[in-house]
Amino acid sequence: MKKLQFFSIFLVVALLAGLLSTTAVAAPEESDTFENLTISAKAALLVDGSTGQVLLQQDAHEQLYPASLTKCMTTLLVLQAVDEGTLSLDQTITASQTAINMLTDDSSSAGIQAGEQLTVEQLLYCVMVQSANEACYILAEAVSGSVDAFVEEMNAEAERLGCEDTHFVNPCGLHDPEHYTSAWDMYLIVKEAMNYSMFMTLANTKTYTLPATNLSEERTFHTTNGLIDRWRYTEYVYSYAQGIKTGHTSDAGYCLVSYAEQGSRSLIGVVLGAQAVTENGSTTIQSFSEMRRMFEWGFSSFTSTTILDHASLIEEIPVTLSRQTNYVSLHPSEDVTVLLPSNVAAEDLVQEVTLDSESVEAPVTAGQKLGTITVSDSSGNVYTTTDLVAANDVSASQVLTLLHRIQVLFANPLVKILAVVIAVAVIFLIVSYLRRRPRRYRGGQSYRTRRRNRRYHGRRRW
Repeated sequence: MKKLQFFSIFLVVALLAGLLSTTAVAAPEESDTFENLTISAKAALLVDGSTGQVLLQQDAHEQLYPASLTKCMTTLLVLQAVDEGTLSLDQTITASQTAINMLTDDSSSAGIQAGEQLTVEQLLYCVMVQSANEACYILAEAVSGSVDAFVEEMNAEAERLGCEDTHFVNPCGLHDPEHYTSAWDMYLIVKEAMNYSMFMTLANTKTYTLPATNLSEERTFHTTNGLIDRWRYTEYVYSYAQGIKTGHTSDAGYCLVSYAEQGSRSLIGVVLGAQAVTENGSTTIQSFSEMRRMFEWGFSSFTSTTILDHASLIEEIPVTLSRQTNYVSLHPSEDVTVLLPSNVAAEDLVQEVTLDSESVEAPVTAGQKLGTITVSDSSGNVYTTTDLVAANDVSASQVLTLLHRIQVLFANPLVKILAVVIAVAVIFLIVSYLRRRPRRYRGGQSYRTRRRNRRYHGRRRW
């Protein structure tokens, strides 16, 4: 019987030890689920569409050739002109011979002829769906009067958007050593263009039929974007992708800017300088495959986490000139929610508080900025820098405020000097007055009066 009890106890202990060891081993596996991503391209960028948080950047500020991604800027300027009323989408434009003559043998084209009439909207579909270079030249002339003037506007708009590594030479992306951008700058351009609903309508169009014109029968164009359509490629379609634009030249490689939505989350991705890799007789265009891989990683490897709570008290700062209290509590000015890698929890982050001053003078108003808080991870990646504000009002004491003002006044070196001068002057006046004042003796007579009385020696008459 005792042996059976001992065996039962031993079995229970062994099982518990096994469970504990399993738990101890499993925990590190869960924390290591996050995996850093390297993209097979010269540059790559992935940004959260809602918050602007950068999830991945790989040489994102390197100057590279954008090829037909340039057409995103061209489309943006046309849509701005439409928004300003200088053009309308249904306005008819006649293709000039000058615009058609600018086409090169290796240019992508919609087959537009000189003298052919199309609307602004039709030309935009030719730009974004068919990636037609001549449509860019025609629209450039319609917006700015000439292609050169339009290119100047492209560069001016890039500067306005904060693009520091961009310079355009033409509106279509035809290769030129002086025609370049960066993954970050392309993101800034596309982000601005997405403010116009028509831009995403164009960017996400898979097939477009151009109606018959004065010089041509109707034509049907298919998108060059393998992420959203199988007409050109069958293996890259990503169900969450929406647009945006492809680009390719021998110098630029394969380029792609795209947008994806999954549930409440959205991502904007840029890939520059990818290659077409052939293995076992099969060719992979890595701008598509890497963009899809980047999107999948972005959606699966991050969790939306609140890292600062507006109601949380972060710091207390001393308050002077008040009898109400001697400190005020500080809290974040807003809730801050970010995407954290799956192996990072909010508790793992580092909070650094910077106060505007070591103490604050009353009165203090609730919501008054008194410092900042920076939240970063152990590697130094900053997630946010947010204002710290006063949690409540603190009134000032009139007496303490008056005394403080007097103290501040006399702390001024000029006031000190003036006070000394005045004091010396007052002392001088008092001394001078005392020296000139007649001296008095007993009986109430002064020294001079007594001398005057002694000079008369005559007898009194009765």
